Amino acid sequence: MAEKQGNRKWDAEVDVIVVGFGGAGACAALEAAQHGASVLVLDRFHGGGATAASGAIIYAGGGTPYQKAAGFDDTPEEMYKYLKQEIGEGVMSDETLRRFCEESVDDIRWLNEAGVPFEGSMCPFKTSYPTDLYYLYYSGSENNELYKAKAKPAPRGHRVKGAGISGLTLFHSLEKAVRKNDKIQVRCQTQVTKLIQAEDGRIIGVEARSIPPSSIFLRRFHGAITWVNAKLNTYMPPLASLLNQIATLIAKVRARPFAARARKGVILAAGGSIFNKKRVGECNLMFCKCLPLGTYADDGSGIALGESVGGVTSHMDRMAAWCFYVPPEALMQGVLVDKNGKRLCSEDLYGGKQGDYIASKGGGYAYLIVDSKTFQEAKAHVKDQCAPFQKLAMTPMLMFGRKKAQSLRELAKKIGVSPEGLEATMKEYNERAKSGQPDPLGKFPKRFVPQETPPFYAMDISFQGFSSTFTKGGIPTAAITLGGLVVNEQTGEVVRKDGSPIPGLYAAGRTAIGLCSNGYFASGTSIADCVFAGRRAGRHAASRQPA
Repeated sequence: MAEKQGNRKWDAEVDVIVVGFGGAGACAALEAAQHGASVLVLDRFHGGGATAASGAIIYAGGGTPYQKAAGFDDTPEEMYKYLKQEIGEGVMSDETLRRFCEESVDDIRWLNEAGVPFEGSMCPFKTSYPTDLYYLYYSGSENNELYKAKAKPAPRGHRVKGAGISGLTLFHSLEKAVRKNDKIQVRCQTQVTKLIQAEDGRIIGVEARSIPPSSIFLRRFHGAITWVNAKLNTYMPPLASLLNQIATLIAKVRARPFAARARKGVILAAGGSIFNKKRVGECNLMFCKCLPLGTYADDGSGIALGESVGGVTSHMDRMAAWCFYVPPEALMQGVLVDKNGKRLCSEDLYGGKQGDYIASKGGGYAYLIVDSKTFQEAKAHVKDQCAPFQKLAMTPMLMFGRKKAQSLRELAKKIGVSPEGLEATMKEYNERAKSGQPDPLGKFPKRFVPQETPPFYAMDISFQGFSSTFTKGGIPTAAITLGGLVVNEQTGEVVRKDGSPIPGLYAAGRTAIGLCSNGYFASGTSIADCVFAGRRAGRHAASRQPA
């Protein structure tokens, strides 16, 4: 909506407005303030976003202090060579990817100065998430032989140091830095509904619905509900849905119009769209089976704001599903097959990367086949290799959810897989493993061992949500969306169809196209992208001439 600046009464006026107070929004606000801009952060709920609900892994390398403390010599070039194999085409140019790698050490330093704690204790086994004893690990597929042939591996998964799942530790550190900065104001319980454009097309502010600061009890109650929901979304979706309805009702009844002017720019950092079931179904129906990861604010509203003023989107059909059955590390010895009994991918790949194969080659279905030796080894290491939340998933699956049979043919019939296909796959796999030949899919040798000792076991690794795990006995599959608004890679500005930037409008995090928009290939790439892109947008917005 184009209008004259003098026609509107503003409730607030600052240099930069940030829409969304998660990882990307917090980083954008801090960077803008550090470059002299006054900042207003608006959040629909209480802040935190998907970052607070995450494991707080930052994918970083090139020689961070924590890599060096653990005895690893990494370089930006080796990091680039690995990531170049992963990101695919159309999301990030080589120049920008190199810049991401070269700035990685500084991003960790910057986070540390903001109060985010790290440590260089190296995890000695392959895992999807380390226990509280370890805070550095191989979070991607760096040690797969095919990747190692092109890039020297190094551990780049930097887990924020905090007990349990570290997402709240990460966000609270950033939140504290934001709130103590006198250039930054934060207003939660505020949902932005519209971007305001000047007559020349420049974005000059936002319209929102906000629960007034005077409604202290309702603001606190609304914030408490949404804080609880950040975890219930994952662990108890039905209850989370009920609480979200209550929060929505509170906002509907008590929220009032709120308008804020941005003299330099508006940064959209409002998450993805995984909680928008309609849009997910239209873009990639298969992922409707999965458990959404994030908050109810991840409904695509931030992306829609950018589209409303001419911004274009890309990769909206790209989503990530985490199919984690490791740890225990021994389960990587198994063979991951589709319904035809054919092997899908190397079992030592990162769980999100495996999710891509399960979606593209398996149609959302996958089964891990192991023999009795592997099964017993895996059970023996649940205690020492699994974090508490991993035990909650793995113990029931290993004890009750798996299928068991004395022969592969019998096992195939129990799980609905082609018996002929499974027998042929396992025969080829075992023969190659026994001969000492390398795995053609690159599984590292330690875990490329025959699976031939009965009884045999099968675990369902198919895409599934919360309720189906009780009937199928598998593991809930968490998912996020990866597509978003297309941005200028130098500035972070949202672009139009013709490639020209929309003056004064930026996007970062899962609201925008970024590092992992083709596929989620390593833990920590999304938050690392939030830091990189959030800082980029905040820095450029602060440098603009005021409107």
